[in-house]
Amino acid sequence: METQTRLLDATVECLAELGWSGTSTTEVARRAGVSRGAQQHHYPTKMLLVGAALEHLLERQRLAFEQAFAALPAERRNVEGALDLLWETFRQAPALALMELAMAARTDVTLRELSIDINERIIAVILEVFQRLFPESVDEETAGTLIRAVFAMFVGLTLQNSLDDDAHGRQAAVLGRIKALARLLIPDPA
Repeated sequence: METQTRLLDATVECLAELGWSGTSTTEVARRAGVSRGAQQHHYPTKMLLVGAALEHLLERQRLAFEQAFAALPAERRNVEGALDLLWETFRQAPALALMELAMAARTDVTLRELSIDINERIIAVILEVFQRLFPESVDEETAGTLIRAVFAMFVGLTLQNSLDDDAHGRQAAVLGRIKALARLLIPDPA
């Protein structure tokens, strides 16, 4: 299990730093400190390795988000605090790995299926966490639509942020407007 975890972490690191085309199973094995044979034993192909790494990443990010939300002061444990934490998550290197795969999938048919699947998993996880944190705030269909909208917006903002680190405050302004709208739709939890 330790070897697999090292391989999965190294894969995410490679995707974030080197992109899809620069990520190789050889480089992943080197960064993980394991032999190519050990890497191939656990994940015989790059696609299987990347798929497993993305699932690993998603679960790790979900746990980190929930822990960070629980650690917020009581007055920040609301939809605004959740959006701030989600934005922080999107701006970190692991999210850039996901963005890299989505962009590469545009022209790589085999990667496209994996990217579509992982995007749907991300939305499902965000929705599940949202419904747990803000039960009965909006109906399930509305929640699903809102989560898809926020996800799409954050993907675009993440791309912009990766280019300019919000040098002009435009991403912060968009986030501020979204939080104001969210406050209207989703009351603070009891």
